[in-house]
Amino acid sequence: MTELTRRHLATTLVAGFSLPRSALAGTSTPNLAPHVVAPNVPVDGLHHIRLGTFTVTALRDADAVIDGPWPIVGEDRPRAEVEALMRENHRPADRFSPGFTPILVRTGRETVLFDTGNGAVGFIPRPAGGQLAQRVRQAGLSPEDIDLVVLTHCHTDHIGGLLEDGRPLFPNARYVVGEREFAFWTDDDRLAAAPEGNAYRSARVFRSHLLPLADRIRLVSPGQTVVPGIDAVAAFGHTPGHLAFHVESAGQRLLVWGDCAHHEVASLARPDWHALFDMDKAAGAATRRTIYDMAATDRVIVAGYHTAFPSLGYVVRDGLGYRWRPMAERPRR
Repeated sequence: MTELTRRHLATTLVAGFSLPRSALAGTSTPNLAPHVVAPNVPVDGLHHIRLGTFTVTALRDADAVIDGPWPIVGEDRPRAEVEALMRENHRPADRFSPGFTPILVRTGRETVLFDTGNGAVGFIPRPAGGQLAQRVRQAGLSPEDIDLVVLTHCHTDHIGGLLEDGRPLFPNARYVVGEREFAFWTDDDRLAAAPEGNAYRSARVFRSHLLPLADRIRLVSPGQTVVPGIDAVAAFGHTPGHLAFHVESAGQRLLVWGDCAHHEVASLARPDWHALFDMDKAAGAATRRTIYDMAATDRVIVAGYHTAFPSLGYVVRDGLGYRWRPMAERPRR
């Protein structure tokens, strides 16, 4: 595991990789004991489950500790309020280990990858991030075996792994992107954003990593079927065209929700708190309410990209909010 302290991040800021300035604000780095920094994870960074006749594999793309969850979650709340919620839940107040977890689905007909991680240009720099290619190989596949890459949205930590050394990492793949999402990032107005911000960096990576693949891209809208057993779901707000996806086989369901949560405690317990990286704060909060309620009502397995690896679990109602239950803690019916 790599700990990205404020000191360690200084060199990556120069190289163009950065956490939000507000996430780096503060004084000294807490001296956290290793057992509270992050949960134990499998050494190989893979986690397999069966979903009907499908095989689902969670792939760990990054392994790092960062400042937060404030202001990444709760940027509109006092820092002390967010830290108090962490202490109530026996979590470190100002450090956490987010997941960066692409999902591989083998349907028997096609091999489908949801999101591509950080690559060399994402939120978590190498060697801590950008591990997807080696995970795919550890799963017994080569990048050439990927038939379809489905993108929940176009932030750098989801599209950064599309290219390696300037070439498509998945040379035989087709690509699926939300129609609304693609139109938003194609607009050159995105390049007018502040150069140090996530929107500008994502716009640049969109042009360098996704646009060159345009002849292999299919644009979809909510409700459309991607391949048999995989359907797009509206989840707008984090980005204007952010999508989630229902995956279903033999009556068993998985919800791949992309960035509908940035922290498995804070995001779910307080879905109305603003998220730093949401481009539309109100829409992001409304989507969290809708998606969490659906996941809790239907008791579906959820793949939460930024929940702690292996990033698979359930959502249960808890007072006015919700709670994340890892798969080993399946909710009672």
